[in-house]
Amino acid sequence: MGVPRACSVCWLFRALVLVCTLYLILSVGSVAAQTAQLSVDASPQNAQMIPGNMFGIFFEEINHAGAGGLWAELVSNRGFEAGGSNTPSNIDPWLIIGDESNIIVATDRSSCFPGNPIALRMEVLCEASGTNTCPLGGVGIYNPGYWGMNIERAKVYKVSMYIMSSDSVDLTVSLTSSDGLQNLAAHAIMADKGDFAVWTKVEFDLQSNERNTNSRLQLTTSKSGIIWFDQVSLMPSDTYMGHGFRKDLVSMLANLKPQFLKFPGGNYVMGNYLLNAFRWSETVGPWEERPGHFNDAWGYWTDDGLGFFEFLQLAEDLGACPVWVVNDGASLNEEVPSATIAAFVKDVVDGIEFARGDIQTTWGSVRAAMGHPEPFQLYYVSIGNQECSRHYYKENYVKFYSAIKASYPDVKVISSCDRSTISPLNPADLYDVHVYASSGDMFSKSRMFDNAGRSGPKAIVSEYAVTGNDAGRGTLIAALAEAAFLIGLERNSDVVEMASCAPLFANDNDRRWNPDAIVFNSWQHYGCPNYWMLHFFKDSSGATLHPATIQLSNYDQLVTSAITWKNPQDGNTYLKIKVVNFGNQVVSLNISVTGLETEIQTFGSIKTVLTSGRLRDENSFQQPDKVVPVASPITNAREQMGVVLDSYSLTSFDLLVDSSPTMHSLSGSSLHSSV
Repeated sequence: MGVPRACSVCWLFRALVLVCTLYLILSVGSVAAQTAQLSVDASPQNAQMIPGNMFGIFFEEINHAGAGGLWAELVSNRGFEAGGSNTPSNIDPWLIIGDESNIIVATDRSSCFPGNPIALRMEVLCEASGTNTCPLGGVGIYNPGYWGMNIERAKVYKVSMYIMSSDSVDLTVSLTSSDGLQNLAAHAIMADKGDFAVWTKVEFDLQSNERNTNSRLQLTTSKSGIIWFDQVSLMPSDTYMGHGFRKDLVSMLANLKPQFLKFPGGNYVMGNYLLNAFRWSETVGPWEERPGHFNDAWGYWTDDGLGFFEFLQLAEDLGACPVWVVNDGASLNEEVPSATIAAFVKDVVDGIEFARGDIQTTWGSVRAAMGHPEPFQLYYVSIGNQECSRHYYKENYVKFYSAIKASYPDVKVISSCDRSTISPLNPADLYDVHVYASSGDMFSKSRMFDNAGRSGPKAIVSEYAVTGNDAGRGTLIAALAEAAFLIGLERNSDVVEMASCAPLFANDNDRRWNPDAIVFNSWQHYGCPNYWMLHFFKDSSGATLHPATIQLSNYDQLVTSAITWKNPQDGNTYLKIKVVNFGNQVVSLNISVTGLETEIQTFGSIKTVLTSGRLRDENSFQQPDKVVPVASPITNAREQMGVVLDSYSLTSFDLLVDSSPTMHSLSGSSLHSSV
């Protein structure tokens, strides 16, 4: 049936109206500017100190954040344990080169490591010549790593593996393109019969002559016989501070200047079942002896190269205070009753001994043998992961608390229960808070702690994130809402001691949770808008907070804070004023600062803005800098000044109040470093 023309015109008009409406909703549209008054009382008598560990980071093994990410190991399933303890088993992602007529591979329980008994048996049926000739290049196995290995030109890679064979060995270990056609580096392993009659560790370096971001590691031969392999590792030689971490990703963390590192996760610590929970004692010692475990909370195998020791080392490398989340006898589907919790309690106390104990102690000696005789500075332990509602949590918690305090009274114990449940019978030094909300709700939570009691244990907001449709994969609007929330925490830092976002990392090939702060693949990375938002808070820990009020009639979309902080690079002191404009109005802001002991300098101040053209703008590998802070010099800096706030923006004004004698003139690089 035809549609009358007049109705077609009406339908088209309504469609255009709908499209325009949606555009206005999603774009950062602005209406006429209004004028707001911002008053800052910078007098010393009304100031308060923000806790020195206020802003940090929370790492969870989710989205392949560690395995295939932060931990630089390039081989996936290096010990062939991922398929389970029953043999033969799945060796994924290992695959064969050749076919069943010339090679047979299977796992067995012949490993020399009791804790991870699985090894790979490779039987080669072909020869270099004769009736059953091997294909050109030989047959064998290869490992593609975690969605391809990033091999860089002229870079050195450390190879380590265990080999056993009663035959003579003629093996080629090589780095190639994903199809095996491009050879990037190769090393020959030659041995006479009997040389590898028992398990033997083989180590050497490979230096690539080309670059390929989608490479693989190959073990090939054209000689018949049987060879066993175990614990095959490929590591870049230039990891962060030589400690095994991927340099580009850790540098992203270091640039945030985190004051604490909470690890190793939330659900990852618990596991869906205790069988697969993170057990710290099985993740220390030589990496070859670590059994690894299935991360059933997030659905993948972890070799546990990134173990308890490595987390403590990472915190030390970042200059951050470690915050250890312990398994308290609960998984997502199980709970150990109080009558049998003692072994779990002892395990936690042993873990603290590993981190802090003298080298003469049982576990302190293990740490020392790993190359760190000095104790780690572990002073925070979090009991469980938001499990207060569990039947046995409170009773079990008290047992953990008492045992920890008996041996380490200076350790601050963090409860999963909220503040209302804490009492002399259920004591805590801090209580853990998780906040997940839509952008609008998160913005409103900037006042979450305004009316909290000012005495008793402080909060650690160890997980917060905007979730839902407007979060996308990390949008501008989500970052602005989180910024407002953090400003609220800053203003209430007398009752909030620490805060960190979640999750921190996502491998783009396994994004099980969105959004995340940092996204990467084997060779690229970028920060989402909320990562760049965190740069506005990296100078707040230990800074001086000043009362700040903002007034604008009929517009409640502004949130602000003011701090003074000292730049350790140049010795200058700044008054930083941050303002989130969460609405569609451009705001003319009149700033009035009183109480300063030193005048604001005319030159040397910086304005930094985080905004974009649309509320749901995101960064990506193609556009990593679509939503990033932009810094510019302030030319009219003084105690009374007028500025403009863009709609839907986060703006900071770093006003120079005290310059060091050696202050240099501002340059483009110094503007960037202020972010």
